[in-house]
Amino acid sequence: MFLRDAFLVLALGPFIYYLLTLWASTVYFWRNRRAASVHYASTPLVSILKPVRGLDREAYENFESFCLLDYPEYEILFCVNDADDPAVPVIERLQKDYPQRRIRLLIGAPHVGASGKVNKLCRLVREARYDLLVISDSDVRVEPGYLREVAAPFADPKVGAVTVFFRSDIGGSFGATLDAAGSAVEFAASALLARKLEGVHFTLGATMATTKTLLEEIGGFEALADHYVDDYEIGKRIAELGYKVEFAPTPVRMVYPRESVYQFLRHELRWTIGLRNVRPRGHAAIGLILGFPWTVGALLAAPSATIGLLYVSAYFALRSAVYLVIGVWGLQDPVVRQKWWLAPVRDAAAFFVWVASFFSNRISWRGLEFCVKKGRLIPLEEPAREVAAASLRKRAVSLAPADALEESIDRAPLLMEPAIDFSPRRTQVTEVSLKKTHELGQ
Repeated sequence: MFLRDAFLVLALGPFIYYLLTLWASTVYFWRNRRAASVHYASTPLVSILKPVRGLDREAYENFESFCLLDYPEYEILFCVNDADDPAVPVIERLQKDYPQRRIRLLIGAPHVGASGKVNKLCRLVREARYDLLVISDSDVRVEPGYLREVAAPFADPKVGAVTVFFRSDIGGSFGATLDAAGSAVEFAASALLARKLEGVHFTLGATMATTKTLLEEIGGFEALADHYVDDYEIGKRIAELGYKVEFAPTPVRMVYPRESVYQFLRHELRWTIGLRNVRPRGHAAIGLILGFPWTVGALLAAPSATIGLLYVSAYFALRSAVYLVIGVWGLQDPVVRQKWWLAPVRDAAAFFVWVASFFSNRISWRGLEFCVKKGRLIPLEEPAREVAAASLRKRAVSLAPADALEESIDRAPLLMEPAIDFSPRRTQVTEVSLKKTHELGQ
């Protein structure tokens, strides 16, 4: 009897969480709507940095949106591993189509750590002309007012970083629909509740904006080259310096690839394994706020059918409210507007993924295998890299000191860019020259 009653009390936990997220989100979006007509006068010079590997769906349209910004002066820098990357022709076409924009394409980046994305960011930051840096993933599409909204908060010297929420754009497939139907809602719900209770101590990959000066204070991207979630670490370290992390008011669009349900589950598992290693308490808390399994348990344990149905009704009512308020009203997400009723399906999948995440630290990123330990990426394909490094060291010994340095830079082995990929595993080491740089508009 005592255990049953205790379980029924614990099963109320997700409902309390849903109510809190509704409170935090309603306050935030209500204030956003009231401030929608604000004119953003502050327009500092901006460098937009985009590390790229391969082509996302509608890649040209994604990149093009950054050329159509209503902003007086900015530059766009792309960086790829090598000249054979399929994104190169797309970016070169962009340069031809928008000669009035300062667009630069950088070929190659030194191997700093296990994250290919961060390796590229290290070079992009060095090459950027301006102090204010805006970083976004290659599958992001923005509105013309995006840069004004992201740059404006930096007029306050207490602001150290700006990030944004996202809404979804899909091209079909049930896996992508299942992903997009809830990802934006889940991120926004947890982020806005954290903002209300303890402040924002993170940024999201859809946009990370900060300054070169602050990056140097936290050790630059070089200090994050082996970290699994660079976006979280950037916001966390800037917040630890005493600066505020703010949200820009308008969400960007995340353009989802076509993916199967299996790929969706693999993606969720990779993210959850990472969360367990980066924020173990946050990972453990997932088990307390997943409403679907607790509601099923309460239905089975309830002393009467009436009480069981009350739990089920409360779950569906509150879960629907979260998706409708945050996803439809707040984010104005077109996928959530049509597919909000998939919330219980996502919750059931999330529960099984959460359980599975306790049994592995291994993830697959762009065909490479990694182990995640305490928030750091450990490549499981070290032999190939070590062979290349040993060869490089042997060559350096036979050179004069200056020549050895040049050789080590020119032949720095690159790991492939970590990203979602479920193709067969392969090992690849690419040699590039940092001198190979396409630039336009300098």
